[in-house]
Amino acid sequence: MQVVLLAAGTAQRLRPLTDLCPKCLLDVGGRSILERAVESLMQFGLADFIIVTGYRALMIRELVEARYPKLSVTWMTNERYAETNNAYSLMLAESAVLGEFLLLDSDILFPPGLVQKMLECHDLPCIALDRHPCSEEEIKILLDARGHVRDIGKEIDPAKAAGESIGIEVFSDAARRELFRTLHRRIVSERRENEFYEASFKQMIGNGTKFRAVDTTGFSAMEIDSVEDLRRARVRYQVEDR
Repeated sequence: MQVVLLAAGTAQRLRPLTDLCPKCLLDVGGRSILERAVESLMQFGLADFIIVTGYRALMIRELVEARYPKLSVTWMTNERYAETNNAYSLMLAESAVLGEFLLLDSDILFPPGLVQKMLECHDLPCIALDRHPCSEEEIKILLDARGHVRDIGKEIDPAKAAGESIGIEVFSDAARRELFRTLHRRIVSERRENEFYEASFKQMIGNGTKFRAVDTTGFSAMEIDSVEDLRRARVRYQVEDR
């Protein structure tokens, strides 16, 4: 199975910390967010990566090549990172993705056990769900009676949401083909270049694709979007890494 890791964004909400450093290379407890993610994935034999960079791309590439010289990495560059979003970055990875793959953004902290739970799900595509009270800003999930995703997006009423999508998914080969068809339709034909890839998931669901929700509550996954998120992560990982 391949890994598609998206690391192109500018992380403006974390400035000035990201003025000279991409978000994924910010330190959390002595290691960068990216190092923690790569090492959690490698524990389960995942060593074939497609990494999409943009902002401060050379810094990311130099770190990965220095720290993980045996990792197989296909590098893709989103030259338009300042004016597009992660759906556009994901679309750029299409030519390198050959079959089943695990997708994640590069700003997520998660333990190896979460990876194991995602890989154990054979009802693909599947999406990691963290059950907790949600805010308006989070990407939320509605479930049907069988545990499949009925709807996904920020616009969902927090009171009705089952929880938050944390930004880790696994796709079968068939779902891969449908995903990239949908991305091309939305981004190239409809010019929706500045949207999250969850908008394509939503359209796939509307067209009949069933996404299984994998309950990853309790694994303490964190998406780092703000200075406060980073502060909490540093406190947590300083304690856990002792």
